[in-house]
Amino acid sequence: MSDLLDKCEVCGALIDEEDLFCANCGTAAPHPPQDTDRSANVWTHSFQCGGCGASMSYDASARALACPFCGQQRLQERPDTRSLSPRRVVPFALDQNAAVARLRKWLGRGFWRPGDLSSAAVVHRMAAVYVPYWSFSARTHTYWTADSSRTPPGARASWYPLWGEHRGEYRGLLIGASGALSPAETHAICPFDLARAVKPDEVDLENATLEQFRVQRKYARPLARAGIEQLERQTCQSRYVPGSCRNMKVNVRVEGQTSEPILLPVWIMAYRYRDQTYRFLVNGQTGKATGKAPISYKKIALAVGIALALLAGLVLVRAAAGG
Repeated sequence: MSDLLDKCEVCGALIDEEDLFCANCGTAAPHPPQDTDRSANVWTHSFQCGGCGASMSYDASARALACPFCGQQRLQERPDTRSLSPRRVVPFALDQNAAVARLRKWLGRGFWRPGDLSSAAVVHRMAAVYVPYWSFSARTHTYWTADSSRTPPGARASWYPLWGEHRGEYRGLLIGASGALSPAETHAICPFDLARAVKPDEVDLENATLEQFRVQRKYARPLARAGIEQLERQTCQSRYVPGSCRNMKVNVRVEGQTSEPILLPVWIMAYRYRDQTYRFLVNGQTGKATGKAPISYKKIALAVGIALALLAGLVLVRAAAGG
């Protein structure tokens, strides 16, 4: 959560230094003092990738620098600048060998992938990177309506209307703040166990590779609210609507929303298969993985051929029956 928080004069919601309006009710935020950069810190060894644009702080012992996201070696050293400092850091729990093992296991899954993918793929680049995220927490008060397929005895309609309210509390909702990884990628390797996060001075960040925050809090906040509304929709449906559900609608009031910048451990890998390079990510704490993989066009062609053969056989059977 930001050091520079104020409360909305109308609804009491928290407002940070980047806000022009209250995220809860839209009231104009009070003007912050001129010197509002108390949450910034000085990063050394700062570089920007000329390929994907990622901004990073590198391992101080690194010699040959390359962007861990795209492999570009055209890195531009930047003067020391003030940037957002993380409040907490989740340390790496998986080493390099464990990360590669996750890749091999993941490559072996999926019917449509080439049969030799796991054995023939060659890892040619990997890096342990601390990736920035925003961690949001909030309380909710929700009014909901929905239709249930479980109707009262004697009812003639197929659906029965229900409504109610629900109060919830959410902690540790993660929104990626990376400029190089897509929102889908940062979401796919979640969750992380934030209970194991430590203070930044308990991790050797001076000798680590970390990406700087590229998504400001004010841009992450609408994504967090959308995520909270989706969680409320799921909770209300599973808890209060028996049978099948349709037309679930929620009106969510978010209360006491807070956020903090954190760094999370990610193994970023690139593997090559038949002259093509694919990116692969591993959650450095839990081992959850995501990435891109080639598909086997031979298997697709075989499946299409079998489907056409079955269709032709069905046509012939019907023709013989009609004759």
